[in-house]
Amino acid sequence: MEMVVDNLGVARGGLTVLEGVRFALAAGQALILRGPNGVGKTTLLRTLAGLQPAVAGTLRVPPESVTYAAHADGLKAVLTVAENLAFWAEIHGGGDVQAAMAEMNLTELRDRRAANLSAGQKRRLGLARLLVTGRPIWVLDEPTVSLDQASVTLFAGVVRAHLARGGMALIATHIDLGLEEAAVLDLAPFKARMPVASGGGFDEAFA
Repeated sequence: MEMVVDNLGVARGGLTVLEGVRFALAAGQALILRGPNGVGKTTLLRTLAGLQPAVAGTLRVPPESVTYAAHADGLKAVLTVAENLAFWAEIHGGGDVQAAMAEMNLTELRDRRAANLSAGQKRRLGLARLLVTGRPIWVLDEPTVSLDQASVTLFAGVVRAHLARGGMALIATHIDLGLEEAAVLDLAPFKARMPVASGGGFDEAFA
C-alpha cells in the first residue's frame, strides 16, 4: 500500500499553481505539507483525494483508499454525535463508532446534536469521521482549525495511532503537531511560473 506522486501538476481556476510535485508515501508514514498561503496546498490535496483532475504527471494510489477532511466539518446539524458517526460508518461499509468517539473524547457528548456543539467539539466530531471510514490514507487540510492545544495533542495522538496501524497521513498545516516521525515537504519550490501577459503586460480590462 503506497501513494506515489510523480511530476504532478495541479490547477486552480484553470491556472496551473503547482508543477513537478514528487513524493511517495508508504504504510506507517506521514508527510506534512508547508508553504505560504495561496501556494496551492488545498488544490494539491483536492487532487490527491480525487476531487479534481491533475493537469500533468501521474498519481498512483489504490482505489477507495483515501479519505479527505477539509475546512468544513461535514456534519448533519440535526443528528447527534453518535448518529453523525453512524451515518458515515454506514456509507463507508461499517466502522467502530464507539471507538471513534472514545479516541476523539466525544463519548460524553454522544447524545448531543451537532448543532449544539462548540466549534472545537464540531471539529473533533468532523475528524472522528476519519476513524469510521476504514480507509488507510488520510488527506487533511488544516485539520486543527478551531481546536485548543489539548485537542491538538489529542488529534496528534490519533494520527500516531493510525500510522502505527499501517495507515498513512498527508497533512497541510501551519502548526507543529509534534509528529517528529513525519517528513516535511515545502511546496514553494514547486510553484508554477505565471504566464507572461502579451502586449507589454497591459490589461485591456482596466482600460
